[in-house]
Amino acid sequence: MHISEQPVTFSNWYRHIDWVNVVFVAVIPFFGLIAALSTPLVWKTGIWALVYYFLTGLGITAGYHRLWSHTSYVAALPLQLVLALLGGGAIQGSIRWWSRNHRAHHRYTDTPKDPYSVQKGILYSHMGWMVLKQDPKSIGRVDISDLNNDPIVMFQHRHFVSVALSMAFLFPCLVSGLFWGDYRGGLIYAGILRLFVVQQATFCVNSLAHWLGDQPFDDRNSPRDHVLTALVTLGEGYHNFHHEFPADYRNAIEWHQYDPTKWCIWMWKQVGLAWDLKTCRRSVIEKGRVQQMQKMLDRKRKTLDWGRPIEDLPLVEWEEFTRRAGEGEKLVAVGGVIHDVTEFIKDHPGGKSLIAGAVGKDATGMFNGGIYMHSNAAHNLLGTMRVGVLRGGVEVESWKRRPVKGEVISSTLSYVG
Repeated sequence: MHISEQPVTFSNWYRHIDWVNVVFVAVIPFFGLIAALSTPLVWKTGIWALVYYFLTGLGITAGYHRLWSHTSYVAALPLQLVLALLGGGAIQGSIRWWSRNHRAHHRYTDTPKDPYSVQKGILYSHMGWMVLKQDPKSIGRVDISDLNNDPIVMFQHRHFVSVALSMAFLFPCLVSGLFWGDYRGGLIYAGILRLFVVQQATFCVNSLAHWLGDQPFDDRNSPRDHVLTALVTLGEGYHNFHHEFPADYRNAIEWHQYDPTKWCIWMWKQVGLAWDLKTCRRSVIEKGRVQQMQKMLDRKRKTLDWGRPIEDLPLVEWEEFTRRAGEGEKLVAVGGVIHDVTEFIKDHPGGKSLIAGAVGKDATGMFNGGIYMHSNAAHNLLGTMRVGVLRGGVEVESWKRRPVKGEVISSTLSYVG
C-alpha cells in the first residue's frame, strides 16, 4: 500500500511529506525572507527581480503550459530553448513531468485521477499535492509520446536539477553581481523571493482559478474566470474559457482582458519565432456562452412562480364556467383558460369595472388589444390566477407577445374538447 493511502499517525507523518518539494517551496523561501531582513534592496535589483519574475512566469505559461502541454502553437528552436531554461528557473518540475500532470488535470478534472483536484480542498489543490506524496498510479493516464520524442523536453528532463538550480539562483545572482555589484541582493530578491512568488502565482491556477470567479462557458466542472487570478498568473486566470477550449493559444479573448502571455506569443509570431497559433472559431465560443446563459436562465426560471401548469388544470365546460360565475365566483376566460380574479379586481390600477363586467365571459379580445394591449408583466401575473381550461369546442390559442431581440417565443393553436 502506498504511503498516501495510509492514515497519518505520529509515527509515520514524516513519510507522507515530499521533503524535496518542501525544501524548494517552503524552506528556501523561509530562509530567503529572513536573509532579506538584513539585505538592502537596491532599486536595480528590484527591477531585475520583477523582470525575471515575468520571464520565468512566461517560461511556465507560454512554455510549459501553452506550448508543451496543449501544443497551442509551434515555436522555433531558439524560443523553445529559452522557454525551457526560463521554465526551469521557476522550479516546478521538468516540462515532461509538469505537462504530464497538467494533461491528466484536464482529462480528469475534479475526479480522483486529477493530480491537483480542488475537490480535495483549496489548500490541497494549491500546495498540498506538492508537499504530500501522491501515488503515481492514482493519477489518470495520458499520452505524452510527443514529449518523449521532443529533444528539448527530454534534455531538460534529464538535466533538470542542473537547469533549475542554475536558472533559479545562479543566473539572477550573476546578472545583479556582474552588472551592478549586488550578488547578495540578486540571490535573495531576484533568486529566492522571486522564485517563491512565481511558484505561488502558478499554484493559484490550480486553486483560486477553480474557486473564485464566473463560469461563462460551462459550469459542469470547477474552472472559473477572474481578473484577479489573471493578474497574478500572467493571464492564466480565465480558466473557465481555457478548460472549454484548451487548444486555443489565448486564455483571454476580449481586448480588455489581461493576458500578457497571449500578447507575447502573438508578438513572437510577428518576428517569425512562432507560428500555427491555434484559435477556436468565434461562433463555437459564442455557442458555448449562449448555452451556459440559457442554462442559468432555466435555473432562474424554475425558482419563479409561473402559475399552475395548464396541463395540470381541470377541464371545465362552458356551462359550468358561466354557472359558477353566476353564483359569485370571479372567473374570467382569456385564451380558453379560466382565471380567478377575485383577489385582483380591487388591485387593478384602472379597470375594476371592466374586469367586473368580464366575469363569466370570454375576455380574450378585451385583454389582448380590444380595450388594452396588456404588457408582458400583466400576462405573467394573469398566469398565476389560472384555475381551469374550457372545454366544448372553444378555440384556445396561447398568447403571443412580440419577442425581444434574440428571444424565441412559441405559440400553439389547438382545440380542446
